[in-house]
Amino acid sequence: MSDHKTATDIQKFIEKFEPSKFKMLSRGIEVRGIKDLNKSINFAKEVIAKLKLKLVISHSAEMAMYGSFEVIYQ
Repeated sequence: MSDHKTATDIQKFIEKFEPSKFKMLSRGIEVRGIKDLNKSINFAKEVIAKLKLKLVISHSAEMAMYGSFEVIYQ
């Protein structure tokens, strides 16, 4: 389960990335409705690295079909 630090990391990510649509998950968030998935995933990785967040990107071909990816606790 997430502790306060990782929950804060998710909040920092949301504030910086500003996703238009996302769903809270027990292990992070699912970012939805992305038109340019590669660009968004790269930007998400930059945000995580720049802010030194303990988060990782998870995505699959099935998620790509729906224009989504997950940002989960590391």
